Amino acid sequence: MKRKNIGSTFDSWLREEGLYEEVSATAIKRAVARQVEAAMEQKGLTKAEMARRMHTSRAALDRLLDPDNDAVTLGTLRKAAAVVGREIRLELV
Repeated sequence: MKRKNIGSTFDSWLREEGLYEEVSATAIKRAVARQVEAAMEQKGLTKAEMARRMHTSRAALDRLLDPDNDAVTLGTLRKAAAVVGREIRLELV
C-alpha cells in the first residue's frame, strides 16, 4: 500500500521553525478584523459611529480593523463584538 502523504504537516513545519504562534496569531487577527468589518457593513455602521458606540477613538477602531496590527486588547474586541451584536469566544487547546 502506497502512503498518500509523505513528510510533515505545514503546522509541524511552522512549529519546527518557531513560527507557529506568530502565524496563528496573525491568521486569527485577520479573521477577526474581517468579521468585525462584515458585521459593521451588515448593520450599516460607519467607522465613526462604530467607534462612538464602542466609547473609543476612531484610531483604536482602525487598529482593530487593520489585519496587520496585532496590538488589540481583548477589551476592544469585546466592545466591538457587543456593538455588532456578537460575542467573543476564546478556547485554549
